[in-house]
Amino acid sequence: MPRLSEVIAALDALWPPERAEHWDAVGTVCGEPDADVTRVLFAVDPVQEIADEAIALGADLIVTHHPLYLRGTTTVAASHFKGRVVHSLIKHDIALHVAHTNADTADPGVSDALAGALDLRVTGPLDPETGLGRVCELDHPETLREFAARAAKRLPATAQGIRVAGDPNATVRRVAVSGGSGDSLFDLVRASGVDAYLTADLRHHPASEATQQSAQSHLGLIDAAHWATEWPWCEQAAAQLDEISDRHGWDLRVHVSKTVTDPWSSHHTSGAPN
Repeated sequence: MPRLSEVIAALDALWPPERAEHWDAVGTVCGEPDADVTRVLFAVDPVQEIADEAIALGADLIVTHHPLYLRGTTTVAASHFKGRVVHSLIKHDIALHVAHTNADTADPGVSDALAGALDLRVTGPLDPETGLGRVCELDHPETLREFAARAAKRLPATAQGIRVAGDPNATVRRVAVSGGSGDSLFDLVRASGVDAYLTADLRHHPASEATQQSAQSHLGLIDAAHWATEWPWCEQAAAQLDEISDRHGWDLRVHVSKTVTDPWSSHHTSGAPN
């Protein structure tokens, strides 16, 4: 069985930490380099529910997309919810490793996994300089309504579901996708000439401006839950580690958490009933 340092080296080869944004916090949060690793759990968020799942599973390593301490800290006291996660992991000899923006820009990366979940054919990066996002084609044209329904069916269920802006009957042939928060990429989306853009965390003003500026091109917007757009990466990443494990002859079992850690728990349509 591999040591933690060997598994981390393999993960860093997939998602080089130097490709992370300067503000990001990627890499190993806790773990003994010489410890043996037999089970790995992939998840989006390093929250207590995932720590508890790893303990029950008997995992030696959790790999998450989101950092535990993105803005740093001066304490890991168990009186704080993040400190409790650290204490839980160390108490049960579980390491935690993070691949965030270095996984966003990887090839394949987060947006490739999102495109794959929707059965889209990737034709290239949305931003060739950074590798963020993907431009994709559909095998057959669909209406915006049909494409949104495809996203709702293929992505994990969340309280938010799928929000749509644009003419529901507009034809969609080419789409841009970006896992996670993507409204900073609108200029690139417009320049790409796609018919629709699927991402998460679309704010009012950028979305309004995008639809107004794209009135002639009929750009459709599909806003999914942040967690839902990034969860497919867990399956992709797990498959990558499985392949590495087979190649090295490691006795390693890889799991993907299906625990929904999206923070929103319910949804109610606004407006009084007729």
